[in-house]
Amino acid sequence: MPLDDGQGARAAGARLSVCMATWNGGRFLREQLGSILPQLGPSDELVLSDDRSSDDTLAVARSFGDPRLRIVEGPAARSAPLNFENALRHATGDLLTLSDQDDVWLPGRVALIRERLEARRGGLHLLALDARVTDEAGRVTDPSLFAKLRAGPGLLKNVYANTYVGCCLAFTRPLLELALPFPARIPMHDMWLGLLAELHGTAEFVPVPLLDYRRHAGNATTFEIEFRPVTQLRRRANLAWNLARRSLERRKALT
Repeated sequence: MPLDDGQGARAAGARLSVCMATWNGGRFLREQLGSILPQLGPSDELVLSDDRSSDDTLAVARSFGDPRLRIVEGPAARSAPLNFENALRHATGDLLTLSDQDDVWLPGRVALIRERLEARRGGLHLLALDARVTDEAGRVTDPSLFAKLRAGPGLLKNVYANTYVGCCLAFTRPLLELALPFPARIPMHDMWLGLLAELHGTAEFVPVPLLDYRRHAGNATTFEIEFRPVTQLRRRANLAWNLARRSLERRKALT
């Protein structure tokens, strides 16, 4: 598949919104923004929702002086799902993708997103792109996040053990419109988006690693599976109930 060199996406076609949630991410943010912005076209945007950082996160973001980078005030809830939801609500693009504050995008990532999503932007479609796992210093520790998680589509598979990782996801606006608002107490927003795509549209896993997924002491998520049966059952029951309710709402809206 043809990919660009990461030095500027073409201006034509659908507008892409990169939605980033930040909180005290100044340490790695400059490298991440520097890997994203050169890949965006003139009409694209990067919406950064900051949840009241107390470090230099905002100063780092503002130092780029890029009009495509929009900073919005976060929900002040110390919640990754709510902070991402806030960024997504401010996004204007036809295509959307999520970004963590501490990763690094590899050249060609935006080109691949456009290639796979532009023709399907009118439908409910979600794309999951593979990533390399790195340590704090950026050294690759696993060449494939998908292989590490045994990632792939499947409703029951991902209800049991989610393999939809937020920073790997890109999707169409119709899927976002179905997903919002994020229900309270769902396990994670990425799981919600992935399962809605499986139920009402299509979900595609592309085994091309175009992201360095940085693991360090400050990460909000881990690879470890919690063994808390009661909590897990409650979360899955709440997720299933919300999926059923949202599906019913969609069915009524379509009739």
